[in-house]
Amino acid sequence: MNSNAAFRTTIDDICSELPGAEKSDPWGGGHDAWKIGGKMFACIGSMTPGIAVKTPDIETAEMLIEAGVGVKAPYFHKSWVLLPEDCAEDELRHRLGVSYDIVRNGLTKKVQAALPPRT
Repeated sequence: MNSNAAFRTTIDDICSELPGAEKSDPWGGGHDAWKIGGKMFACIGSMTPGIAVKTPDIETAEMLIEAGVGVKAPYFHKSWVLLPEDCAEDELRHRLGVSYDIVRNGLTKKVQAALPPRT
């Protein structure tokens, strides 16, 4: 298995544990977009290695970029960062969980109520 395939498997394993998370390829061509309630919280592009995740705000994204944890996520808002494929699994798990929680908490109360509980 090449490193990109192994990375995608790791992301799939982490994201599939998040209640109600679903994977799709909304643009075709090999993008993996993980969503909760129809809203994206993580995306692996078809060309750029790594995974884009949402952070609480632009300042957090800038701090993570300055600390070398990630880089600016191309095509995404400034509050998103791109984590590299060699990112430690515990950091991936943390950042994916934070992104998931941000997006989940931003959903309407009705959509949130229809989702499985977050444990």
